[in-house]
Amino acid sequence: MNIDIYTGPMCPYCSKAKELLSHKNLEYNELYIGNDSKIMEEMLERSGGKRSVPQVFIGEVHVGGYDELYELDRNGELSKLLEGN
Repeated sequence: MNIDIYTGPMCPYCSKAKELLSHKNLEYNELYIGNDSKIMEEMLERSGGKRSVPQVFIGEVHVGGYDELYELDRNGELSKLLEGN
């Protein structure tokens, strides 16, 4: 399952989201919006206009930010989403 995470400069929640994914031994594509307006535009389009970072996508599913990712992991839904259920 492809995981994309849009990150920005000096973002502690981005670091926490990446740590959570790494702790679960999940590979992800980090898309840094700080130096590329095209990546920022892509994030806005995919997230429905959300400007905060991180923005996490698993496959085509928009998870949201770190709080949403953490909650999915805490309640066991992250594993189900990664398995495609």
